[in-house]
Amino acid sequence: MIHPNRRATLWGLAAMLGAPALRRASAAATAPLPQLTLWGPPAGPSITLVHAIASGLLRPVADKVLFKAWRTPDELRAGLTSGTMQTFVLPTQSAANLFNKGLGVRLVNVMTNGLLYLLSTDPSLTSVAALKGRSVAIPFRNDTPEYVFRRLLAAERLTADGDVALQFTGTPMEAIQLLVTGRADTALLPEPAVSAAILRAGMAGKTVTRVLDIQKAWGAATGLATVLPQAGLGVSAAFLAEHPTAVEALHDALVKATAAVNADPARAANDAAAPLGLPWPVIEQAIPHSNLVAQRASAVREPMEAVFRALAEFDPRIIGGAPPAADFYL
Repeated sequence: MIHPNRRATLWGLAAMLGAPALRRASAAATAPLPQLTLWGPPAGPSITLVHAIASGLLRPVADKVLFKAWRTPDELRAGLTSGTMQTFVLPTQSAANLFNKGLGVRLVNVMTNGLLYLLSTDPSLTSVAALKGRSVAIPFRNDTPEYVFRRLLAAERLTADGDVALQFTGTPMEAIQLLVTGRADTALLPEPAVSAAILRAGMAGKTVTRVLDIQKAWGAATGLATVLPQAGLGVSAAFLAEHPTAVEALHDALVKATAAVNADPARAANDAAAPLGLPWPVIEQAIPHSNLVAQRASAVREPMEAVFRALAEFDPRIIGGAPPAADFYL
């Protein structure tokens, strides 16, 4: 039989011996990672990522943070499949699709409420209905801009290729070239490609304008809010399991970075110009039109699911068959 005073002594020894291990485990959970690579497209949310790095907001997350751009949806999918991308910005629709396909993608937050615009040299093309008989240049086939636009066409009972000619390009710059040279009537682009197109057209002596805010057109066509929770920060399931504290710290840093970017577009543009490969005036002009936010995925699950259902009305395969389960939204 162990006497009370002896039992207390043994418990005290156990606690003393275990304390260093507990402290080490706690420190490991909260200490910054040695290095972290953030992947993002050359689009609005990546401005936030780059500014967060440049301003030191990610020091609690990792000692060294790198930004790398993915340029095409195929490059993104290859990186996720191979496991080389563990923290990344991607379209919310793509994230849902990949989650439903078992690729272990979890959505941390939404970083833009929509940054798609229709551009044209013809200022009269201010509605989807007005595009009948016209052509639209769209970068990246089988990606979010195409899916959203096809849903808008369906709402007007218009068909692609029958009523409206879709001209797909490999990059936004190729779509801009078609528009500026008159080989396409309009172009559907995200920011900052929109601002780049306007600047480039001006240098060529032409006037290109935003004739249609796709976010507003979406609200009118679907009866939903005039926002598109279009892209956000995703993480791999493996990274989340190994570094949950880092994921929380990363989201918190992006909340601060988003506020800073919206408050001072000039400074953010200066930070992002080189990493995104775009002139800083283009990025500065793009920020007010990029609807940059940093909202937890779980907090905006309802509006995201509404968008997913609206897209699935056109083709359920777009989101992998059905809206993702609750554990998709962090």
